Amino acid sequence: MPRTIAFLLFPGFELLDLSGPHTAFQFASNLVPGSYRIDVVSAAGGALASSSGVSVGTSPARGKRPDTLMVPGGSGVRAYAKTAEALRLAQRLAARSRRVTSVCTGAFLMAAAGLLDGRRVTTHWRHAASLQAAYPLLRVEPDRIFIRDGSVWTSAGVSAGIDLALALIEEDLGLDVSRAVAREMVVYHRRPGGQSQFSALLDIEPPSDRIRAVLHFAREHLHEPLPVERLAEVARLSPRQFARAFVSETGQTPAKAVERMRAEAARPRVEDGREPLEMIACASGFGDPERMRRGFIRAFGQPPQALRRLAHARQRSLS
Repeated sequence: MPRTIAFLLFPGFELLDLSGPHTAFQFASNLVPGSYRIDVVSAAGGALASSSGVSVGTSPARGKRPDTLMVPGGSGVRAYAKTAEALRLAQRLAARSRRVTSVCTGAFLMAAAGLLDGRRVTTHWRHAASLQAAYPLLRVEPDRIFIRDGSVWTSAGVSAGIDLALALIEEDLGLDVSRAVAREMVVYHRRPGGQSQFSALLDIEPPSDRIRAVLHFAREHLHEPLPVERLAEVARLSPRQFARAFVSETGQTPAKAVERMRAEAARPRVEDGREPLEMIACASGFGDPERMRRGFIRAFGQPPQALRRLAHARQRSLS
């Protein structure tokens, strides 16, 4: 009997939060006929406009009993989560589902419905602080691709929904099918859930010149000590003002951002395999291999030695 995947939509949902996972389940169903049935639902049914203006048809959610409930994010989710209708609908569908999942800011609706209380969760890094502040019973981990806590799964923003879908497919149909779906979609076969959401802030452009200048300075001086006081001097702010401004614009503390940039800078050298880990740790600013190991686990979900072995295995498979 096919497992029904129900996507619960609302006005202003994020299109990629729907289309990415939807496509993954569709490909899985093509590979294993009868494995999934995909249902796109809303409170009343009918066409709903996404945040990009593209409308998607939905069926009424009344009476649905999905195997897996998926709640996408989007610019309209917080307003929708304030309505009694939305909370009742999310609670009713969740109670009838084996698994409950969210993509990006879909976690706000799940949290408002009380479905995440006491659980480890994640969301898009930019919204993690506001999710934690609004719902203090949650344990928000802002830099994870996805998190599973029992039957509840939450993921980071946009493309992370594909990683979440691949993990669900792997649980249902096995590793080989999940890998085959990833190949069909031409994506990396499921980044580990513990991996960081984004690449060391290297591509993030904060709105203020001060924080941009700090990030540029940090990138150029990763091999040197970078305490918050030194970075605050670059920003021409007090350490306390700087720390608040940095978190507000990047979603990360300065210390976490520096650690992640160091990990990203060290990773190609680790995977290259020609230098000792001790030398890489010193050159990238970690100072010693143990600090680098802890930083890699936080950033990538794996220690340097594991990433080096994986890189060597990939190299052998290509040769």
